[in-house]
Amino acid sequence: MSHKAGFVSIIGKPNAGKSTLMNSLVGEKMSIITPKAQTTRHRIIGIVNDEDHQIVFSDTPGVIKPNYSLQESMMNFVQGSLIDADVILFVTDIHEKYDENDVIEKLRKTSSPVAVLINKVDRSSEQEVMEKIDFWKQHLNPDAVFAISALLGYGVGGILEYIKEKLPVHAPYYEKDELTDKNMRFFVAEMVREKIFKLYDKEIPYSTEVIITSYKEEPTITRIAGEIIVERDSQKNIIIGKAGSMIKKVGTYARQDIEEFIGGKVFLELFVKVIPDWRSKKNYLKQFGYDI
Repeated sequence: MSHKAGFVSIIGKPNAGKSTLMNSLVGEKMSIITPKAQTTRHRIIGIVNDEDHQIVFSDTPGVIKPNYSLQESMMNFVQGSLIDADVILFVTDIHEKYDENDVIEKLRKTSSPVAVLINKVDRSSEQEVMEKIDFWKQHLNPDAVFAISALLGYGVGGILEYIKEKLPVHAPYYEKDELTDKNMRFFVAEMVREKIFKLYDKEIPYSTEVIITSYKEEPTITRIAGEIIVERDSQKNIIIGKAGSMIKKVGTYARQDIEEFIGGKVFLELFVKVIPDWRSKKNYLKQFGYDI
């Protein structure tokens, strides 16, 4: 049998469950998951290999109408992932409250097969599922429709089989033992950012960026230093907390995750730096790895 390989893009509105699905499909924690919308900012690649297939998944930021340069960059990642996709997985929450016309518009322009994944069906009735399946068949006329629960792994195996069927015959794009195109610094920064999303309220998580400034592997420990970038002094004070209590919490929880991820002991040092309005400054966005 000829080897098949291709790119599969996961798209949808914020909080539809794209990152949970990506982690379930890849079998590793690639994307950070929080209850807050718009947690994913980059296009994150996760690779699934078997003897005859290589599936290159892209988890993308939730589709929104951008209000500032950072969000424009996030939407560029979505656009880029649609252009080179061999298969598109459109994830929609069965109880979707958003208007999804902007996503539908993007999907109508693509020639790649589109599968609609109705997520979170564990929280609904059979009748709701059937109604939603009919709705998407009429509205989008997709190549396939799946009812799934990404969180519980329900229906995920069927998606993998569908993708393998659709992939073009092609040699592997990456080495067969690779899991992602991102380096360790990226994942460490994401783990710190995940803790910020979980521990702080309102605008604070959206105003922060995490940069790993130093990553040194020693025989018995990995020493990591990072900067949490914020936009205002008042945000810096909130991140640090009274007598450093909050930043200590972020560091402790992130370090535990990083140690589990790399399978070794970690010393993590975090600092807070103010860069006014960094989300709207293209030179900083470029420096932080966003497409401008």
